[in-house]
Amino acid sequence: MSDPYEGLLKSLNEQSEWPMVYLFKFIIPNDNQKLAQAQALFGEAAQVSLNQSRTGKYISVSARELMLNPDKVIERYREAAKIEGIISL
Repeated sequence: MSDPYEGLLKSLNEQSEWPMVYLFKFIIPNDNQKLAQAQALFGEAAQVSLNQSRTGKYISVSARELMLNPDKVIERYREAAKIEGIISL
């Protein structure tokens, strides 16, 4: 089975200079527990913004955070994938 993050890791290694501020974008169901889990992914220095969908069923989470290298970005996506119902953009 191939790693779903392999292409992203290759792209990050080729196109970016590290460390850099990386923009993470997720969509989660509008649920307080899932929102808390998503916000816990990021450190205190991260700039996190939230937007509710028109129907109120979902929340988009955007976060800018200084990442040291591509492996740390992939690590963050792996942690996010553990949140039920999350969609990584």
